[in-house]
Amino acid sequence: MTKSRSSRSRSKRRSGASRPWLGWIIKLSIVALVLLAGVAVYLDAVVQEKFSGKRWTIPATVYARPLELFVGQKLDKDDFLTEVDALGYRREKSVSGPGTVSVASSAVEMHTRGFRFYEGTEESQRIRVRFSGDFVAGLTRMDGGELPVARLEPLVVGGLYPAHNEDRILIKLDQVPPYLVETLVAVEDREFFDHFGVSPKSIARAVWVNLTAGEVRQGGSTLTQQLVKNFYLTNERSLSRKATEAMMAVLLELHYDKPEILEAYLNEVFLGQDGRRAIHGFGLASQYFFGRPLAELKLQHVALLVGMVKGPTYYNPRRHPERAMERRNLIIDLLAEQQVVSPEEAAQARQAPLGVTQRGSLADSSYPAFLDLVKRQLREDYRDEDLTEEGLRVFTSFDPIIQAKAEKAMTDTLKRLGKAAEGVEGAMLVTNPETGELQAMLGSRHPGFAGFNRALDASRPIGSLIKPAIYLAALEKPSQYTLTSLLEDEPFSVKGTDGKVWKPQNYGRTAHGTVYLYQALANSYNLSTARLGLDLGVPHVLKTLARLGASPDWPAYPSMLLGAGGLRPIEVAGVYQTIASGGFNTPLRAIRSVVAADGEPLSRYPFKIEQRFDPGAIYLTQYAMQRTMVEGTGRSVYNQVPKSLALAGKTGTTNDSRDSWFAGFSQDLLAVVWLGRDDNGKTSLTGATGALQVWADFMRRADPLPLQMPVPDNVSMAWVDARTGEGTLENCPGAVQMPYIRGSEPAPGPGCGIQAPAESVMDWVRGWLP
Repeated sequence: MTKSRSSRSRSKRRSGASRPWLGWIIKLSIVALVLLAGVAVYLDAVVQEKFSGKRWTIPATVYARPLELFVGQKLDKDDFLTEVDALGYRREKSVSGPGTVSVASSAVEMHTRGFRFYEGTEESQRIRVRFSGDFVAGLTRMDGGELPVARLEPLVVGGLYPAHNEDRILIKLDQVPPYLVETLVAVEDREFFDHFGVSPKSIARAVWVNLTAGEVRQGGSTLTQQLVKNFYLTNERSLSRKATEAMMAVLLELHYDKPEILEAYLNEVFLGQDGRRAIHGFGLASQYFFGRPLAELKLQHVALLVGMVKGPTYYNPRRHPERAMERRNLIIDLLAEQQVVSPEEAAQARQAPLGVTQRGSLADSSYPAFLDLVKRQLREDYRDEDLTEEGLRVFTSFDPIIQAKAEKAMTDTLKRLGKAAEGVEGAMLVTNPETGELQAMLGSRHPGFAGFNRALDASRPIGSLIKPAIYLAALEKPSQYTLTSLLEDEPFSVKGTDGKVWKPQNYGRTAHGTVYLYQALANSYNLSTARLGLDLGVPHVLKTLARLGASPDWPAYPSMLLGAGGLRPIEVAGVYQTIASGGFNTPLRAIRSVVAADGEPLSRYPFKIEQRFDPGAIYLTQYAMQRTMVEGTGRSVYNQVPKSLALAGKTGTTNDSRDSWFAGFSQDLLAVVWLGRDDNGKTSLTGATGALQVWADFMRRADPLPLQMPVPDNVSMAWVDARTGEGTLENCPGAVQMPYIRGSEPAPGPGCGIQAPAESVMDWVRGWLP
């Protein structure tokens, strides 16, 4: 009995000694559960806050002008097909659905995709476009009936990206092509529709495969876990991160249904890198790799994109086509094994090429100089976060066909100039003379260069490009100056207030005696121009330049009359825009309208116009600038284009040929070209041998409309003697017609008077012949 009590006593002591440890374990377990609950509550709040709110910051998308089709439109069939190809239309024997096109000898049949513009939605439709030469000769619906106008969706120029440079095109689950969901689930998560965020079966299978292989070959993450990792977490590899991922996946599935999670995954998954831009989501990946909307993808395209989820860099089809092909075909075989597709469909898909677009096509190019201008103009009305986060759609006047021709002209001409162009940079702008809309821009001689934008920021002396402003100022005084007024092209000097002497010289250091006013401009004579500018007054000339659209802070020194002052190429384009548009000042613009992500119209940018000059004075100035192209410094242009274009323009060269300029226009295109060195060093290029050659090459490629100048009401044509400039009769030898502002024309003589030598008359007349 005593022994039994003693045994029970020792047992109690031992039990009592162990209870504190048990208590601590229980307490720690409770604390752990409380902490875990706290973590779960916190993670639950994180999951719901981001997933229920604005899930992604979407950059603004910048679009080119839409290609509008109508009968009589000047549009070459090859240019049309270039843009259609860039938009990702697929050429087939017969049109089978949206995004397909069928090409015949003189006609193109296509099924447009439709697009939501600022003004409303352009519906998808089947159309037939017939071409004759360089014009659209017919536009009909394929089901019959004439079509007044059709508009294709615009090409994407680029985006305005946030700091992390993520980009995506948001898609809805009902917009995905056949097989995408089935393929994704089959490859990445077969139990997706059955598990609750994590899959014990998948984890067990992955552990077994990795243990037997002796290396990591398979992961056990579900689609939900992958979404959580990409959406909320980092790529850190640790047990704590994996545990957090699993918990958040379960919480996500508690609050949201499978279709919503799947849709988020389709928009979030990383599928490639385009320079600094990260390609997220299947919507953007479809455009980036195939140049077409996601809904138009076939089985082989879907298999390739899903295969890239495992390793977007490793399976990049542009860099590793063989590797990508093998992965794609493996997935197609898997789909056949699981009876997602038939053996026949699988065999056909395996035989198809990868079908990815080539880098460098219009669809893949970037246009940093033009986008730079768009950003600057947008920032006048929108905050930076609006532009990088709200998914705005920006419609512009950018013309990808014109841009491609400008790039080609710059590249090929500088290559042709050889050593003379070594170290030379360039800039170029192309506008519509009637609207002031910018259609193309180069900020460098290198297409795609994203650094210093010379078109917008390089202020350089403009040389003789200022001369039309001087002659316009004179022609505004018809009682004093006409195109046949006589000017003295002789040496002179002027002493400034600082005691320095300014002594201008002609290029080639040759004086030309007495010349007509139009000849001085056409041949860019410095001596006669400087004399004229001093007679008018330097301040008056600078005021005329400001009325034309430039507002330089130049001192009123005589040297300004020969272009010693600097302007940026875009300012030069604005000046010549006013001349080309008949004296109507139209501020240059790149943006047409802005639409919110939900399609709500936000703002329009209609062109503004203000008449600043008498049409008659502008007409005479244009007339003289046409003479520049026939007999003056721009005459080499007609080695590349026909004289029937009747182009107008002006060369510009600065001291030591540091800057080579040309500005000129046709009826529908105005272009400004600058060439020079960034360090302001000397070159061997004049305006005629450098910039003009780029301009002429561009005009040859662009094939513009001939310049047609309606004669203003206050201008009349008068017959004058080619040698003396005096009025004469139409049937007199050497008589030519010249335009004058009414009241300033010379009175016709009583007879033919003294005849000019036949040789000089014929030389004069020959210069006017086309």
